[in-house]
Parts: sequence; structure tokens; C-alpha cells
Amino acid sequence: MSAWPTVMTSGQALDRRRCLAWGAGLAASGLAGGALAAPARLVTLGGALTEVVYALGAQDQLVGSDTTSTYPEAAQRTAKVGYVRQLSAEGLLSLRPEVVLGTSEAGPQAVLDQVRQAGVRVALVPVSHQWREVQSKVELVGQVTGRVAAARALGQALEAQWAQLGAKVAGRRGQPAPRALFVLAHAGAPQVAGRGTAADAVLAYAGAVNAMTGFEGYRPLNAEALAAAAPEVLVTTHQGLEAQGGAERFWQRPEWALTPAFARRRLVTLEASHLLGFGPRLPGAVLALHQGLFGA
Repeated sequence: MSAWPTVMTSGQALDRRRCLAWGAGLAASGLAGGALAAPARLVTLGGALTEVVYALGAQDQLVGSDTTSTYPEAAQRTAKVGYVRQLSAEGLLSLRPEVVLGTSEAGPQAVLDQVRQAGVRVALVPVSHQWREVQSKVELVGQVTGRVAAARALGQALEAQWAQLGAKVAGRRGQPAPRALFVLAHAGAPQVAGRGTAADAVLAYAGAVNAMTGFEGYRPLNAEALAAAAPEVLVTTHQGLEAQGGAERFWQRPEWALTPAFARRRLVTLEASHLLGFGPRLPGAVLALHQGLFGA
């Protein structure tokens, strides 16, 4: 399966461990070897997985989701079990799920252990910020919901989209890759994305260079580091821009004046779950980001 370009920074050994963990998770959850014998009462932990449930037409099996599950609009009306990283066993078990489906970012771990001990199957897709992660989500939802054939068809359609996108991005390789910086500004002081983040991955997929590579994860905005990074374009989410008071207020932060992006007011924004969710809309998100970065 197409996986251009490789953006993981921890090497192929880490990918292998994650794949092994993925297989072990299926076996431990009783989900290995195909679809469940009967439809499941399903709770999803992660917006991308919820999107796949709807894409496969399995929403009647969905009894709850986490607060990051906002797309499609109907997902906002499902019972909510809290934020994906701050779950409670009581909230999850109150919905009487047969299967809880999430990613390795779901937690706390003690809560998931409690859910398992209550007899609920839990399956987690490892987060790798690679294209394969999207296909793993599609495959697992297909198994859980009994829609294996539909999941296979969706996976093939997504592969075709991804291949077309890869060809488009490759066609820009004669142009200098723009130095881009992702700004997380949903609440409080803005933070910037380093290596090993979803933002770092989508910037690479879209043909850009992450201007911040000296650390992993997110760090608070620092004027000196920002000036040294010299990003030519800033990337943020619609939600982040709204939280900052709109584009005009965003550019009023004095730190941005230290960047080449400020002179041309180069700012690209996308909806957060679309850009960073690594769900079935990822090809469209990367295409939109690519077009915003290259101005076409």
C-alpha cells in the first residue's frame, strides 16, 4: 500500500512494534479473523474512527463517541463519553457497549483496563501518523461492524485518492519546499508543532518542510526560536484562528513579525479534525493544505 513519504522519525523497528501491537490488540479483543458474528453496540474513541463508522453506513450500531467526534454532523448528536484522553469507566460502561474502539491515544490506561475487566472488548489502532493508520482504522471498523466488504471497497477508493495525491505532490518537487510552521492555538498561549506530531506528518505529505525540527511534540511559542526557524507560511486550524479572534487579531501577535510569513501574511487554515484526524478525509485535507502552501 502506498505510504509516501515516510515521515516517522523513530525508524522501521517502531513501525514493526506498532504492527505487532495492532495484531495483538485484535486477538486480545476477540476481533481477529474477520467480522463479529452479530452487530455490536459500539463506542468510538476518536473522530476518525467515528467518521469511518458513518462512511460504512454502520451508525445504527454506534451508541456513543468521544468529544472529538464531530464529523459528520450527525456524530455530534451521539451520546458523549468525554475527551478521548480523559475518559471514565463509568461513562463508557453506562452505554453498555459490546466493543470500545479507539486509538492508542485513548486513556487513561487504567480506565481501559476497567472496561476490559467488565467484559467489554477493547480494540485500539496504533497511532503512527502514517497513511497505513487510516487503512487500519477502516479495516478494524469493517470487522467490528460486520461490513468487511464495504470496508475493503472504501479502502480501495482511498488508496486511489492517495495515489493521485502523491502524483500531484511529486509534480511539485522541482519547486523549493516551503518552510511551514503549524500553530496550535485552540486555548491559551499558542504552541508550535515539532517532530512526531500529526501536524509534522501532514506538512511532509503536502510537500512542505516543518520549520521546527529540534524537538518532538508541541512547545510554547518562543520568539527567539521562531526567528531562527524563519517559517515562510503558518498553518493553523479554523478553531484555532477563531480562538485567537480571527486573522487580523492573529497577525497582531508581535512574534509573527519576526518571520518571513508575516511580510506576505501567508496563513493556511483547515478544520482541526479534517487536518489532523488521520481519517478517511486525509487525502482531501492534504490536497487542500498542498494547494494552500503552493498557492494553486
